[in-house]
Amino acid sequence: MVVKIATECLITLKGVSKAYQQPNGQKISILEPINLELRSGEIVALLGPSGSGKSTLMRMIAGLIPPSDGQVLYHNRPLVGLNPGIAIVFQNFALYPWLTVLENVELGLKAKGELPEPRRQKALRMIDIIGLDGFENAYPKELSGGMRQRVGFARALAVEPELLCMDEPFSALDVLTAENLRFELLDLWLEKKIPTQAVLIVTHGIEEAVILADRIVVLGRNPGRIRAELTVTLPHYRDRKTAAFQALVDQVYKILTNPELSCETVAAPTQSTATAVSQPQPAPSPKYQSLPQVRTGAIAGLLELLEDRKEKDLYRLGQELMLEVDDILPIVEAAKLMEFLVIQEGDLLLTPVGIQFIAGGIDQRKQIVRTQILTNIRLVQQVSRMLQAKRNHRISEELILDILEAHFSPQEAMRQLKTAIDWGRYAELYSYDEPGGEIFLESEEKDE
Repeated sequence: MVVKIATECLITLKGVSKAYQQPNGQKISILEPINLELRSGEIVALLGPSGSGKSTLMRMIAGLIPPSDGQVLYHNRPLVGLNPGIAIVFQNFALYPWLTVLENVELGLKAKGELPEPRRQKALRMIDIIGLDGFENAYPKELSGGMRQRVGFARALAVEPELLCMDEPFSALDVLTAENLRFELLDLWLEKKIPTQAVLIVTHGIEEAVILADRIVVLGRNPGRIRAELTVTLPHYRDRKTAAFQALVDQVYKILTNPELSCETVAAPTQSTATAVSQPQPAPSPKYQSLPQVRTGAIAGLLELLEDRKEKDLYRLGQELMLEVDDILPIVEAAKLMEFLVIQEGDLLLTPVGIQFIAGGIDQRKQIVRTQILTNIRLVQQVSRMLQAKRNHRISEELILDILEAHFSPQEAMRQLKTAIDWGRYAELYSYDEPGGEIFLESEEKDE
């Protein structure tokens, strides 16, 4: 079992934020001011739901996009342009199909101006280390998904980066291939067979973060911000079956499933015990309620699954259903918004309204959803009131989008609108004319 000790600070983020200006002049905040250090000798995992700005943060660290405010420091000096000490592994392999494995691996070295022979030797050495010896002259189409990702790792590591950035590098692979490649990379890191001094991995997998990372940075969304920072003291290699491992996974789930709470930096459970966390403090209320893109059928399916289960732990439920955080959390968030369930210590508990929903027939369920979204969902309330106020009880979706785009990007505004339309139509609260781009009260149409 191995424990690495972080030492020198490679990257420092000081009040780094990111915002984009819309055509109407409105600024949409993607990341609130972030303060973070990345040190040599550690693996750091950026973990959070979709839309929390994980990849945006990584790209600012790499110098691919500039921050709107704040500074990125590389060895305590302001970063200007691309970060020379970083290489990135992407989730979609990003290989040139007309180049061989060797030629793909040489690309980064070629861009740095390496001479042909030293470049070839460095590429061959990394191909050997990463386990692709014998495939130097193969083309990407001849390789499996796992082997293509190995080429991506070899290309990134061949330039001997100080910091290796990985943007969900295993998400495009099947479960067994991902698990194998994950541990092979960990072997290379722990045995110091690769030149990199630190690793930053963007992931939506809680177990993946706990298996790999020495530090887990949990991000919230709308806008992205650091909600918690956990130091993992469990020595490698980590056993999923131990109480300490399970306790840490449960702790992360609790943070992710309570977006209204903000946690201070906490110590993660040690190998022998799960230490108490600091008391969460209320987070600033969001500028505008964000609706998860979930259909009512998925919410109903989750509630029905919980009805007769003795085990209601969210983490174990996700394991049983083979669902990642980004798959199950939106459904849970939607059910919470409608007050169908609450989360206590990581357990999903049905509320009286949730139990009533499960017991009801189709019409009863529609009426319950109608009541809940009119009571709890601000966007649905606004749409309903605007429809009532209009003489013809019809409004253009463009009007709603104009309101939403003051709080969300155009793409996210459209997703929010589509979700509100879907929920309202299910509850027979209003209807939608897609070709005309109009929302209307169906009862009024029938009267006419």
